[in-house]
Amino acid sequence: MKLYYAPGACSLSPHIVLCEAELPFELIKVDLQEKKTETGEDFRTVNPNGYVPVLVLDDGRQLTEGPAIIQYIADQAPGKRLAPEAGTFERYNLQQWLNFISTELHKTYSPLFNANMPAEAKALFRGTLASRFQWVADQVASQPYLLGSDFTVADAYLFVMLRWGKLMAIDISRWPPLVQYQNKIADRPAVKRAQQEEGLGAG
Repeated sequence: MKLYYAPGACSLSPHIVLCEAELPFELIKVDLQEKKTETGEDFRTVNPNGYVPVLVLDDGRQLTEGPAIIQYIADQAPGKRLAPEAGTFERYNLQQWLNFISTELHKTYSPLFNANMPAEAKALFRGTLASRFQWVADQVASQPYLLGSDFTVADAYLFVMLRWGKLMAIDISRWPPLVQYQNKIADRPAVKRAQQEEGLGAG
């Protein structure tokens, strides 16, 4: 498998999951500004939408959306328990979390990365993120991970969203349960490996 990624982008989530699954994969770095891969390939020939992640399977098929990619990877290594079994209620609970993270956190961050977005608008989006993070903090205050005792792909995705807080002037330290949760995930060997491979600091 090949994973197209940009350092620290949302593609860090499937990168972590690939490391957790201990599956063989190749990393291909993408310059999202230039839309070029590290080998000079036009990235838009891989994904016309121009964003990461993209997972290309050995037979040439590909997936382009993070929540789909991480569930696919999890299902290739069922023994790692990175996702509940398909068809169970717990699997739908996982999908509920992935949808929440994607729509309520990930997409709410998007305007903060836009240099043309007015400061007043960015303040509103930061306020929305704060209310969402408060809710998440309440959930992880009483259990180790989002689905309970097992680390899943949803935790990998949420970890990336927490990392972005520092970049976007959102002080995660105001929610002690989230700080504890983030630190616990950062200590996982697979998370350390993925961040090292992307040239990122701990976080």
